[in-house]
Amino acid sequence: MRQVRFFAVPVLALSVIAFPVKLRAAGDDSKTARGTVTAMSGNSVTVKVGAKDMTFSVDNKTEVIAPGAGTKSRAAKAKGEAGAKLADVIKTGQAVRVTYHEMGATNHAATIEGVPSAGSSGGSTSDEKKAAAAKHATGTVKTVSASSLTVSGGGKDWTFTVDEKTNVIGTGLSTKGRAKGSKLTITEAVAAGDKVTVTYHDMGGTMHASTIRVTAKGKA
Repeated sequence: MRQVRFFAVPVLALSVIAFPVKLRAAGDDSKTARGTVTAMSGNSVTVKVGAKDMTFSVDNKTEVIAPGAGTKSRAAKAKGEAGAKLADVIKTGQAVRVTYHEMGATNHAATIEGVPSAGSSGGSTSDEKKAAAAKHATGTVKTVSASSLTVSGGGKDWTFTVDEKTNVIGTGLSTKGRAKGSKLTITEAVAAGDKVTVTYHDMGGTMHASTIRVTAKGKA
């Protein structure tokens, strides 16, 4: 696979790879953003990621991965040009995945790769996906209400929001639900003193409990 060089502007050279390949390791501090290109200049690319715009700086270390880049570079050279321009390979409105590093207040693009779509909700970042990933906490129920659950464990208190989507699992709870004829409320299923394991998601700083597993009932 051949790697060619091109100039986005006379002083800015980037790398173009003709076909999609596995991204090179960019280090433990690399992050990703997936979205739609809204603007480009000689030294930056702006991508709409979900509801926000993110601007990335590009330089001679930035790598661009896109089908047909080699053909466009050869065509440009046939015309006496240094190579294909960034705008010849990546277009505004195109879905891309950017691997980048935070360098002070600047996000530097290590790799820009054309992808089939921006993804659900118009795109996302690796930080958002990490925050949305399921996490777990184990401890003893301190307080419980119709909208929240506080658990003590690991030397700290954890407060989770609960709602109709929160699933409570525990010995005998299904039987009690059938006897009642409806799903148990959170306060009917969980009580202070119960030992629980909570599966939760960080939703913008709020920890939402998706599942509460009662492992041992507290003393009545």
